[in-house]
Amino acid sequence: MGLISEVLLLPFAPVRGSAWAIRQVLQEAERIYYDPATIRAELSRLEEQLEAGEITDEEFDRIEDELLDRLEIASRGSAGTGNGTTQ
Repeated sequence: MGLISEVLLLPFAPVRGSAWAIRQVLQEAERIYYDPATIRAELSRLEEQLEAGEITDEEFDRIEDELLDRLEIASRGSAGTGNGTTQ
């Protein structure tokens, strides 16, 4: 960009910086959300909750399906990007 456009866009610098920070936070949240190790740990905790009687079979089945869907997306995403995200 030229000097004039930089000067004209200077008042918007905080907005551009905030947008960048929000993108970084979102990318990190997605990385954690689709991390296979995180998902497996959640599956393990879910099974413990079922065995302890904290959740019903229906709740277990519903949540397990959601976690397995995330794990499938993560495995497909890691084959394409190498980092487990779906970008």
